[in-house]
Amino acid sequence: MGRPHPARIYDYLLGGTDNHEADRRAGDELATAAPEVRIGLRANRAFLHRAVRHVVGEGVEQILDIGTGLPTSPNVHETARSIAPRTRVVHVDNDPFVVTRTDALLGVRGNGSPTAPTGSGSGSDGTTGVVLADLRDPGAVLDHPVVRRVIDFDRPVALLLASVLHFLTGSDEPGRVVATLRDALPAGSFLVLSHATDDFADRSAARAVYGRATASLNLRSHAEVERLFDGFTLLDPGLVQAPFWRPDAPPPARSREVGIYAGVARKS
Repeated sequence: MGRPHPARIYDYLLGGTDNHEADRRAGDELATAAPEVRIGLRANRAFLHRAVRHVVGEGVEQILDIGTGLPTSPNVHETARSIAPRTRVVHVDNDPFVVTRTDALLGVRGNGSPTAPTGSGSGSDGTTGVVLADLRDPGAVLDHPVVRRVIDFDRPVALLLASVLHFLTGSDEPGRVVATLRDALPAGSFLVLSHATDDFADRSAARAVYGRATASLNLRSHAEVERLFDGFTLLDPGLVQAPFWRPDAPPPARSREVGIYAGVARKS
């Protein structure tokens, strides 16, 4: 509990209560280093909901949400099921606390306790899963029995990688990670991705905050983030700052300062 954790910092900045003093101090430092951070995080959440509504509206009723983070209502499954009630969703995270909290929210049965090596089971109707696994090992995510039980990889899947890949270093090979996941998806699947950047401002002070946390912040340029979509076709308007991906309301003030790229792409 002594070191700040990215999921709890995120929770604090969004006004949540699943955080500790170290997370709040880090969140305040981050807000000083990047004054638009709260706008950016809200924009990222709003993008995620718009993207989920889009892919489910396109008929995709299976979602693999990796790096799900602490549950914030409306969560991915709530947004998806408001459109298609039978949508099957697996939430994946590498933090036992996140998995436990998500288990509690969803009422998912299984072995999602902090002592479990891999994660939880699916809900009573078999349409929801919560898995403790690490994105750095995408093969283990794909082969997890809960993922295999809930997700049918013979049918299109929406893969969600929202604000998680920037916690992978270069040595973690984020391109390889995404490619491994992409290759498991059938045609007609979607990738929903957002990623932090320092294209719009010097964010060395923000990186320093995460340097004291449990995961580093690895900012990437537009070109670097766009390469993560290799093998997919980006939907209009392409890879843009999160507030400007198909907004359903006027973007808030300071949206041009938001250092988060967002995009949705389809696998042919």
